[in-house]
Amino acid sequence: MPRWLPRAMLLAAWTVTAFGVAWWLLVQLQSLLVLLLISLFLALALEPAVNWLHRRHWPRGLATGAVMAAGFVLLGAFFTVLGSMLVGQVLAFVDELPAMTRAVLRWVNATFNTSFSPTNLLSEISSASGLIEQYASSLAGNVWGAGTTVLALLFNGLTIALFTFYLCADGPRFRRTICSVLPPRTQREVLRAWEIAIDKTGGYIYSRALLALVCTAAHYLVLVLLDIPFAFALALWVGVLSQFIPTVGTYIGGAVPVLVALLQGPWQAVWILVFITLYQQFENYLLQPRITAKTLDMHPAVAFGSVIAGAAILGAPGALLALPVGASLQTFLGLYIRRYKVEEHPLLDGSADSEDEEDAPSVEDGAGEDDAGDGSPASPRDVR
Repeated sequence: MPRWLPRAMLLAAWTVTAFGVAWWLLVQLQSLLVLLLISLFLALALEPAVNWLHRRHWPRGLATGAVMAAGFVLLGAFFTVLGSMLVGQVLAFVDELPAMTRAVLRWVNATFNTSFSPTNLLSEISSASGLIEQYASSLAGNVWGAGTTVLALLFNGLTIALFTFYLCADGPRFRRTICSVLPPRTQREVLRAWEIAIDKTGGYIYSRALLALVCTAAHYLVLVLLDIPFAFALALWVGVLSQFIPTVGTYIGGAVPVLVALLQGPWQAVWILVFITLYQQFENYLLQPRITAKTLDMHPAVAFGSVIAGAAILGAPGALLALPVGASLQTFLGLYIRRYKVEEHPLLDGSADSEDEEDAPSVEDGAGEDDAGDGSPASPRDVR
């Protein structure tokens, strides 16, 4: 046996064991790593505002707390407005339920020649009380599962808030600790990548907030003009959802106003659907490129594909992190990818068809001159 073979076998065994332990740790700590990734994203998003306050002689911890408090206030106001809209819609639906039931029964009786009445319907429901009791018991069992889910979400939210606070408040110390174990050249590259991530993530959040404000105002005016109830809540829903789910977020968020308007009448729903479609085109081609030209310069198709890839990898957190991560990676690679001067070609400026049309008459003109002369056919060299 060669002397190096036992050592190589031992090294291979240790390598496989190390990879197995690392994979086991990754699987066991997956939820914690996702929370840390979300916290890092939020810390990068808050750091421009924290740095602005810190340059004005605010303590870094106090500045971080103030920015996070402002974010919690905005988030609470958003869910409060949506909650009030939801409660109002449920109460309105309960008030309209008897009239809707009578209208449905009249339509069924007229269409299928039946004789249902509200009294018979109530008796049928009471006769099926066993099924209702079974459904109620299953619903009571699901309440416990929903309660544990809410507690888990609250715990995860507090964990994210704690990690975000420390990563943002102690950001300089955290970066100094990382750079202390790296050589000087690597330190510069890491700090450059970190700076790009801060600029892109912060710019992403603030530009999206501005776009959400404009979208909310535009939809609010249209909903008020069409006399749709809960206009501000519906406009806020569309404005927020449309900006943090690119391209299709406007249509997903716009489904709720269309459904609410459908209760008022079909034409109101049609006008809202038309406005949502037109506003999406206006935002994609005119408004968004001007606002996000420096913060998130990505093609809409690339952004949409990034969101799908992020959702496939990490679910909802991946969809949220996909755009700033993609923009940061695009900017960082742009610093190191060498680019060359592009040669002129019709395919590069969209004028291939026009140049073909310009070349065609020149051949025909040459052929016409030969025919007008001695009648001899033109030679291949003349045609060329």
